[in-house]
Amino acid sequence: MGTERKTESEFLRVKCNDCENEQVVFDHASTSVKCNVCGSTLVEPGGGKAEIKSNIIEVLE
Repeated sequence: MGTERKTESEFLRVKCNDCENEQVVFDHASTSVKCNVCGSTLVEPGGGKAEIKSNIIEVLE
């Protein structure tokens, strides 16, 4: 009781390298994540932790 369980996965706020749109993504994404504005790839699946191809602005809690 009262024990916190820290998960290894996180949601990240990232900024697209091409159009600077900010978007929230999952750091263990199992599919590619594209920018909602310009279609540039933000995240590629990596068989566990995903490969982030954009700038991480913030780790969300």
